[in-house]
Amino acid sequence: MLPVDLPDTVREALLAPLVDHACHGVRRDELSRAQFELLINDDTSPAPPGTTHFDTPAGAAIRRWCAPVLGLEPHAAPALYLARRAELGPDEVNRLLLRAAGIVAFLVDSGVESLDLLSAGEMGRAGAAAADEIVRLEQIEQDVAETANIALDYLDSLGDELAARATRAVGLKTAAAARLGLGFEASRPSRGSVIAAANRRLSDPKQRLSEPVLLRHLLWTAADVARERGLPMQFHTGAGDAAVALRGADPAALTGFIRALQPIGVPVILLNCYPYQRQAAHLAHVFPHVYVDCGPALARTGSGSGAVIAELLELAPFHKILYGSGCRGVAETCLLGALYFRLGLGRALKARLDDGEWSAADAARIACMIGSGNARRVYRL
Repeated sequence: MLPVDLPDTVREALLAPLVDHACHGVRRDELSRAQFELLINDDTSPAPPGTTHFDTPAGAAIRRWCAPVLGLEPHAAPALYLARRAELGPDEVNRLLLRAAGIVAFLVDSGVESLDLLSAGEMGRAGAAAADEIVRLEQIEQDVAETANIALDYLDSLGDELAARATRAVGLKTAAAARLGLGFEASRPSRGSVIAAANRRLSDPKQRLSEPVLLRHLLWTAADVARERGLPMQFHTGAGDAAVALRGADPAALTGFIRALQPIGVPVILLNCYPYQRQAAHLAHVFPHVYVDCGPALARTGSGSGAVIAELLELAPFHKILYGSGCRGVAETCLLGALYFRLGLGRALKARLDDGEWSAADAARIACMIGSGNARRVYRL
């Protein structure tokens, strides 16, 4: 899997256990072919008639790399792969694939509350790893909106609930890119404007939050909690599913808010970033509190992951890059994220070694930092 002729110290560093600082729970239930195909691709609709989502980089990678973990030959046909998956059952499939990823700690986004998904603790047990929670801000806001009676209750409860949940978490996360885009006004909204917006929100609290003033208030309230608790804030950026407007998810659009947070010292972690990894690398380069990862783009791009990682390494400080799989839905995404991270980083390191730019000791140290050391430091694990 790794490039040939890598020094042993570099190879050992690449194969060391990873801290997956950005992942989701995986499904615990039996999946039909249609359900499985929707979970291996960012397209949330079925493949056109006569085609399949297995005919994607991720689908081909599953057949190549996940099939042997489940006891099949590489490149097993989709029908054979899914039959084997059903034969083993979801518990065994999750155990085999999560453990094969070589993860020492999962930091799990709790934003999607579903009995069909493994919790953080269950992810840890299935993967024989430690596990902690990343709190999704929008889910807390939804819970508060559905229980508050008046706007003042909403304001008080939001801060209290965020603080309470933060005591059990190692980080906070927002999906504001999908709700508002990242080019929002950076300043803290006035109390009067928040109360007026909260009154509008409470008139239909079951709707998904999309009010710009309340989203800004949520982010600033979370920033206060993050400062008090010493927690980082994760921002999903870049490509996602069809609900995310790609242009609005360019991390460069977040520059104003990043600059506003700098005086209070809250670490900002830009997740995924693809196809804007160069913009994210620039932000990590110029702001001391900004960190980056490539997330699910590694599994989605397959062998192209080396180019994605190489572009991050062009400018981002090595102590600012973290490993995160962006795993969600099926355990295959966890395994592929780890595999293509190691493969892609290995290729990028070999290029530096071949050029004489880095020593073997440099390459091994950087691999350890990105794979686990940076996450341990930033999240205080």
